[in-house]
Amino acid sequence: MGVLDDKVAIVTGSARGIGRATAELLCEHGAKVVVNDLDKDVAEEASGQIQGETTVFAGDLTKEGVPDKLVQTAIDAWGKIDIIVNNAGYTLDAPLHKMSDDWWQRMLDIHVTAPFRIIRAAAPHLREPAKKEREEGREVFRKIVNVSSTSGTMGNAGQANYSAGKNAVVGLTKTLAKEWGQFKINVNAVAFGFIDTRLTQSKVEDNVMEIDGEKVQLGIPDQIRGMSQMLIPLGRSATPQEAAGGIFFLCSPWSNYVHGQVLNVTGGLFAGMTT
Repeated sequence: MGVLDDKVAIVTGSARGIGRATAELLCEHGAKVVVNDLDKDVAEEASGQIQGETTVFAGDLTKEGVPDKLVQTAIDAWGKIDIIVNNAGYTLDAPLHKMSDDWWQRMLDIHVTAPFRIIRAAAPHLREPAKKEREEGREVFRKIVNVSSTSGTMGNAGQANYSAGKNAVVGLTKTLAKEWGQFKINVNAVAFGFIDTRLTQSKVEDNVMEIDGEKVQLGIPDQIRGMSQMLIPLGRSATPQEAAGGIFFLCSPWSNYVHGQVLNVTGGLFAGMTT
């Protein structure tokens, strides 16, 4: 028996990194998971490797109508939704005075608008069952976990667009917690520090992703990577599996009375100890 038996979860950006580790952990504890990525081949490969019941939805979540199709994938497969983890995202870094309107808008689209549209599309499948359960005098908790960052809660030079998007996630989370608490839908966020993923690995030629046919450079300079380790009391960055642990807690029954919060998962990084 798993603590998430019979639960249905959507995890965006779950073919790689933190999302993949989260999907694996949820499945390990009994959940059925929609695996999502821009790249269908990568999503299907991940789905095939994850031990548990999964289905795949590939698509660009920033495009109109795509979040609705993502939600419908879960409904078509299993008839309900219990958990949503809004994890998909990437970075486009530049100092503010050199940042284009396009790079600014892209970060808001993927980090704020996509989660908003996904949650809105899922609203009937979360709220209506809850209304019935309330009438019957039963408490059934459902979970929404939005992924933020210490860049959002504390700011980060070179990431005005990303930081603005990730801070907006916090506002979205806290507002929705006030609106949907009555339905026993726990809405929380995680703010990650330095996690070892494609976004924080070395900024080298082959560390890229493709969006709308355009190659986007990922990673950060090695000098900054080295300095960041010195700011973490635990002395190292986190693995995706360690990051997924924070998300899992907020998806689990042990978080039923945790609501409208931002959980810092930072290894004690100073920027993640003051919010």
